[in-house]
Amino acid sequence: MSGVIVTNPPKASLAQADALAGHGVATVHEALGRTGSLGPALRPVQQGVRIAGTAVTALCWPGDNLMIHAAVEQCGEGDILVVTTTSPCTDGLFGELFATALQRRGVRGLITTTGVRDTAELRAMNFPVWSKAVSAQGTVKATGGSVNVPVAIGGRIVRPGDIVLADDDGVMCVPRERAAEAIEASVARTAKEEASRAAFAGGQLGLDRYGLRETLERLGVTYRSYEEHLRDGAAP
Repeated sequence: MSGVIVTNPPKASLAQADALAGHGVATVHEALGRTGSLGPALRPVQQGVRIAGTAVTALCWPGDNLMIHAAVEQCGEGDILVVTTTSPCTDGLFGELFATALQRRGVRGLITTTGVRDTAELRAMNFPVWSKAVSAQGTVKATGGSVNVPVAIGGRIVRPGDIVLADDDGVMCVPRERAAEAIEASVARTAKEEASRAAFAGGQLGLDRYGLRETLERLGVTYRSYEEHLRDGAAP
């Protein structure tokens, strides 16, 4: 497998990434019409952490982390390293030595469809990671791949310079061209959620706030007392 290392791709601004981090994955995902999720398989090795940054992508051969070494050189302040392989791989391609090098360069975290190891050390050094597996299985450094090319994760294309947002709810990607739109929509979504939160805290029901009683009626859902329900032949 030959490959390419692309240098200096266009990127969204870190100010845009930081603005989206203030809202979180669930809110931004809803705000963009439920698009951008990289799927439920990517899970954090830590809890209570939220990051956002610009993607540096690495496409590796299964069981081979050579291109992660190459990607480290391309990473800088505010980036998030996004790693995937040409076919499924759960080997531990990434550990605390890589994290040490990336942390020194100002990288905010790792997203990988592979396995990771040294998870206790990663948590201790506060380097956030989302992965599909945890595995002590080691790797080789023998096959070429690519850095800073578009990669597919969870049916979604992640390009270098796109914004990646990750927290306990999962991981999503915002195309760099849609960053301003995503911020505006997320601000509006957050305001809407805050209004609903206040209403629910005051005792209002979602059935009334969202007009769902009419939806139930339209769908033919009816109310019956327990006695009426039994008379209709239901099991007690």
